[in-house]
Amino acid sequence: MARQMGMVIDLRRCTGCHSCAVACKEENNVPPGIYLTRVVTIGPLGDFPHLRMSYKPLMCMHCGDAPCAKACRVGAARKRQDGIVLIDPDQCDGCRECVGACPYHACVLNEEKGFAQKCDFCSHRIDEGREPRCVQTCPNGARRFGDISDPESDAGKLMRSAGTVVLKPKRASRPSVFYIEEGAP
Repeated sequence: MARQMGMVIDLRRCTGCHSCAVACKEENNVPPGIYLTRVVTIGPLGDFPHLRMSYKPLMCMHCGDAPCAKACRVGAARKRQDGIVLIDPDQCDGCRECVGACPYHACVLNEEKGFAQKCDFCSHRIDEGREPRCVQTCPNGARRFGDISDPESDAGKLMRSAGTVVLKPKRASRPSVFYIEEGAP
């Protein structure tokens, strides 16, 4: 079976520190105002005085059936053999078709550079045998990355054992980013 790189984000461990977003911006030299990964604050939740906040990191879902790649008329957005979806800045003409096609709002136009960008799981680091920077920098270990098709990988085990969910399952885009929600066993 072909490798399918993916990520599992344990929302029970995420404290909303934004280390992932900061590390992503630094690693990928992303200009102000653009985020390839971001953390949304949800809440307050509960009833006073038992209130709490929840956090959800958002990024490209590296879809098995990637709407951005289908929409890209010049072939700049494409999926690698390991399932990572990339946008080639040298091929991108800045038409924004991928931006409009992504149901997760993960593709953004970098006006300064004239091409679309999105999380690519730090593919340059993956190719060197390292983890994505957001995984490496998370102080609480909320992110796990690896071959999710391998039942023996950390990410594969976690994905199968913890009752994971995907965002917008009715879109049938087959995301490769999974979430363990608060309250999960």
